[in-house]
Amino acid sequence: MSIDEWISSQYGGHFQYLTIQGLVIAGVTMASSVLLDLFPSSKAILTFKRALFMIAMPLAAVISSVYWMLLLLDPSLILQEGEPLTGDPLVNESIEKLVLVRIPLPVDLSLHLAPAVSLLLDFFVLEKKFEPREVKYTAPLVALAYTVFYGAWVEHCAKRNDGLCEINSYRRVAATSNDFDPPDPYPFLTLNPFSIRLVIYAGAGLFSYLSFAGLNRLHK
Repeated sequence: MSIDEWISSQYGGHFQYLTIQGLVIAGVTMASSVLLDLFPSSKAILTFKRALFMIAMPLAAVISSVYWMLLLLDPSLILQEGEPLTGDPLVNESIEKLVLVRIPLPVDLSLHLAPAVSLLLDFFVLEKKFEPREVKYTAPLVALAYTVFYGAWVEHCAKRNDGLCEINSYRRVAATSNDFDPPDPYPFLTLNPFSIRLVIYAGAGLFSYLSFAGLNRLHK
């Protein structure tokens, strides 16, 4: 089974992944930027684009920062495990590290770097900075709302997909508590209990807001 077939067979499909959600939102944001170039006097398009920016830019910052940091420090925390190295489950259980699934570098950069770079260039070159009240009041609410949404979504998908994920089944052998029911998309979530996952979600949400506030401060 290919990785695409495996993901598509799960509840939520590719939209379990924060990377895919961020890519779609970044794409819509950049499309609205093109429309704004075509219709520069449209206040509706401008309002729509800036509202999306409050989601897209911090989301891209989280995705790029977390992905590349974990890829450098411990790839097993962010990359999915590949097919078993042998046909014997007992042998595979004794292997500490299975083959990690790596995507081609051009695709990797397109997914995990290009959206952030594109949004940053658009923001610093074409957009004006956000008002202090937007940073102080609106941005935290946006970050909180998306954090709660994605945390609830990925936990829901995990429960619906329990038993469907053939690749992650080898990691489940060591789980002795239902507290470890895994959100399959990301190993660093799969390997932690629910209480730690809540901390991870909260930390990512806080980082997204701080990224937004910091980038807006840097804007002249």
